[in-house]
Amino acid sequence: MSQYVLFQDIDRCIGCYSCEVHCKANKGLPDGPRLCRIYPVGPRTVDKVPRIAFPFMACFHCETPWCVPVCPTGAMQKRPKDGIVFVDEDKCIGCRQCMYACPWGVPQWNPETRKVVKCDLCRDRIDEGLQPSCVTKCITGCLYLDNKEDMPEARRKEHDAMVSIYPESAD
Repeated sequence: MSQYVLFQDIDRCIGCYSCEVHCKANKGLPDGPRLCRIYPVGPRTVDKVPRIAFPFMACFHCETPWCVPVCPTGAMQKRPKDGIVFVDEDKCIGCRQCMYACPWGVPQWNPETRKVVKCDLCRDRIDEGLQPSCVTKCITGCLYLDNKEDMPEARRKEHDAMVSIYPESAD
């Protein structure tokens, strides 16, 4: 089971794509692969006001990942200590089986290396006690990475902080 949850407070997201840009910069990726994505939805009318939502999607780091068992070289792996699913680039032969297996299209093709890349929650940063790049560079602070058991508490604290700043939002 993955220890981490990457959570988005969708009401705070303005669709600036800074998460995508900083993810690509952190991983040194060329045009093409996107390890996290913003999907604009709308506009639609809510209470007679046009609204656009910007849901964020990255790898779910599944409890039983579809991508891991189909990898013929063992390049696609899941860390036992925290459940992060990642690609060992040295072992990847670029067969793309993981891309075909993932129902959410998370693994991406890197045309420069001719290998697969995917969100690994910036495991190098996590190992240093830091948050993923998409979380730290989010200009509205709508992305959170937390332990699954702590997430409900983290969401409550965020809500309480917002209510104290904007009391009218408590309705």
